[in-house]
Amino acid sequence: MNESGIHYVIGVDAGGTRTRARLAEAATGRVLGEGAGGPGNALTVPPDALVRHLGEALRGALPPGGCPVAAVVGGFAGGGPGGGRERARAALTEALALAGVRGGRVEVLGDADVAFAGGAGAPADGLVLIAGTGAAAARVADRRAVRAADGDGWLLGDAGSGFWLGREALRAVLRALDGRGPSTALAGPVGELCGGLTKEHVVRYAYGVEPVRLAALSPLVVAAARSGDVVSARLLDAAADELAATVRALTPRPGEPLVTTGALLAPGGPLLPRLTARVADLGLVPDPVRDGLAGAVALARRAGGGRTGAEA
Repeated sequence: MNESGIHYVIGVDAGGTRTRARLAEAATGRVLGEGAGGPGNALTVPPDALVRHLGEALRGALPPGGCPVAAVVGGFAGGGPGGGRERARAALTEALALAGVRGGRVEVLGDADVAFAGGAGAPADGLVLIAGTGAAAARVADRRAVRAADGDGWLLGDAGSGFWLGREALRAVLRALDGRGPSTALAGPVGELCGGLTKEHVVRYAYGVEPVRLAALSPLVVAAARSGDVVSARLLDAAADELAATVRALTPRPGEPLVTTGALLAPGGPLLPRLTARVADLGLVPDPVRDGLAGAVALARRAGGGRTGAEA
């Protein structure tokens, strides 16, 4: 390792479900180490837990005792301007120090910034749409989000997200149980999860867990839809409608980049084909990326003086 430390950078992607960190060479982007930790939403995760989850991810990515780096870029769910950016910065600074990271410029951005930077050709301008535990979209100009749509959290928004699908799955089962809605194949797996298929069991489960944990039910909707369940297929259609509406709110321009990520819209994501069909009339073609980690590294390389993929 170069003793000056100027040849290494760290990228961090802190989302609603997990936090990931990557150590890479600044000049080439070659991955040297990766680690993962718990949830990293800067608005909803308590400060001490946020530091702990960041530390877990960093220790997995770094050599024992840490190392000097040229730059660190962290992208945080809930880390946009006016949101949890200062909480994210304080937690990341503390976690870096505890992990033995020395020197280097530290930048804290929103998850939309780092997700967009992972798009093909390292784009500077365009749109990004995230649909995982939560859901949000942003217009990006000169590699920074300048306008947002949704991302309002489980109580007020995140339409089309994993949480949204999980909540709608429970509502569909409750309607089927009391006769307000059609029967659904979701009833079986939801009943198993809730410890019984009665309204009391479902309601008790829903109110007994942290709300965002309802996102864990979204795979049940996907599986039921694949088995031919009409109710579940309609829920996926509705989720895609909501996400397309979020994109439309940003006044898209035909042909501009639309980077998508999150469990529902990453490569192979269950909502990706539906979204692709819904944004075609806008002249948009989704560019799915696994997560924001590659983008965080690309921005760290830029901040540390290395070349990005588009410049190499």
